[in-house]
Amino acid sequence: MKRLKAVIMYDGYGFAGYQIQLNERTVQLELERVLAKMHKRNNVKVVASGRTDAGVHATGQVIHFDTDLQFPVNRWVRALNTQLPGDIRVISVEEVSNEFHARYGTIGKVYRYKWSLSDVESPFKRNYVVHTPGVRPNIQRMREAAQAFLGTHDFTSFCSARTEVVDRVRTIKRLELLESDQDELHMVIEGDGFLYNMVRIIAGNLWEVGIGKREPAEMASLLVAVNRKRAGKTAPARGLYLESVFYSE
Repeated sequence: MKRLKAVIMYDGYGFAGYQIQLNERTVQLELERVLAKMHKRNNVKVVASGRTDAGVHATGQVIHFDTDLQFPVNRWVRALNTQLPGDIRVISVEEVSNEFHARYGTIGKVYRYKWSLSDVESPFKRNYVVHTPGVRPNIQRMREAAQAFLGTHDFTSFCSARTEVVDRVRTIKRLELLESDQDELHMVIEGDGFLYNMVRIIAGNLWEVGIGKREPAEMASLLVAVNRKRAGKTAPARGLYLESVFYSE
């Protein structure tokens, strides 16, 4: 039995999320369906670096699974992609140690959130970027507010009330607001880990700063408050991408 690590990307629009759910189409369901067919058994389980919600996309999700197939590693990408639906693609596959764990071995992740600032919404981007017609945020104010999140904090105010984990302290290493040449604004955030809805809530609050509904200085006070009710709205899922996952050597 050997363990394989794969980097995958998927269009989250057609899924109820990553994790298997009863009577729902999910990314994990599609992956395990293909692996079951290849192995001629139904107990090949896929472990991901973390789950993504309905509508959230990934360009660098990491998974692992164990296999007893005598199949060259360099043929796995093609073998999987020819059987997976078009909204999931495998980028790379490599053999790793049996100690490798896609979820518990992570030391950091990068997410990207996208807003479209164009006057007319592109029909080709409506499920992949959050369109903000007639609204031009003050990006400098957003950048000023973003500084409050850098470092180690309790992010209770910036995670869903349904978050089950007790330890809500996380470290943010990078938080940038970048203007693209396609009239888009991207928020890129890197941290050692993220709580349920944390990135989308941070994005939602920075957007409120950008359009003048909140002051940049409020972000620091919201962190100290450790109260989800004090912070603003959760940004829509369709603008969020899991971009990279990091592991120790």
